[in-house]
Amino acid sequence: MKKALFAGVAMLALTATGAIAQEVTIRLQHFVSPNSANPRYFIEPWAEKVEADSAGRIKVEIYPLMQLGGRAPDQYDMIRDGVIDGGWVIPGYQPGRFPEAEALELPFMMPKSGEAASIAAWEFTQKYLADDFADVQLIAAHMHGRGIVYKKGAPVETVEDFEGLKLRGPSRPATMLLKKLGATPVGLPVPAFPEAVSKGVVDGGVITYEMAPSLKLEELTDSNTDVSGDHSLYNLYFIWAMNKDKYNSLPDDLKAVIDANSGAMAAAWAGRAHDTGDADGKNVLEASDNVAGLISEAETARIMALGDDVTAEWIAEATAKGLDGQALVEDARAFVAAAEAQVKPEG
Repeated sequence: MKKALFAGVAMLALTATGAIAQEVTIRLQHFVSPNSANPRYFIEPWAEKVEADSAGRIKVEIYPLMQLGGRAPDQYDMIRDGVIDGGWVIPGYQPGRFPEAEALELPFMMPKSGEAASIAAWEFTQKYLADDFADVQLIAAHMHGRGIVYKKGAPVETVEDFEGLKLRGPSRPATMLLKKLGATPVGLPVPAFPEAVSKGVVDGGVITYEMAPSLKLEELTDSNTDVSGDHSLYNLYFIWAMNKDKYNSLPDDLKAVIDANSGAMAAAWAGRAHDTGDADGKNVLEASDNVAGLISEAETARIMALGDDVTAEWIAEATAKGLDGQALVEDARAFVAAAEAQVKPEG
């Protein structure tokens, strides 16, 4: 009798444990150091929140630095095809594939606040890009914070200082602007940038404050330079997505957990992560021998005029492809203005 009672209690305990046991593992991949801003302040806290909100029924595994294979430009297809369950994607790493998204990356389009930029990016994505990403489960669309110029040697101060420099650019709009400035643009994903600088393949490049610590840019370059004003020299568009089949395989209550941690709130959260990382990176740079520069208002105006030329060329090119380039740019600006009214940049 005692043995039967003990067995019944044990079975009950196992049943209770099983009711709250992990049911699903989601493997997510990204392409940067786990110490950089997005993983530290968004991806990992997002994963922890999903696990907590699911009462432990979802386990999220995060693989930095492309540990599951592939290259950073492969991320979207790896998610779509189920090679990984989800991850972080830079659509611009596949130039021409998502042309409407480039409107968000045009020169001086975005504010220096990553949060405000990301709020605008989410609204733009809902209006124009839902069909583009229909074969994945979109969790967030966002931007980073201000994009600045790192280089060997003294800070850039004038348009003429860009002449002849080989500078890394992450997207087509960024490289279009660098070319207008007289530089030789070199398209490189984030992981390839430090080696390119150290080996002299490039003289520097455009990237964010936040990436300085994880890429050791305070050591690999001699200067970092921002433009005057409230808008960023350039910005980059990202998505955070899951494989569609993986998402659809979840029971409804676990889908609801993912849904509750998706959308506008996730976009704003990701943008804030970059703002926090920018503050961290700026502190590292200020504590180093890397020289900070700020391009004057007059010279910034000259750069903005060249940026306007890039935008006009982009509109004409988009229109020739059958898109309404003017509407894309005007709507992007309208979403930015609305977001700026909610969030003011810091610093």
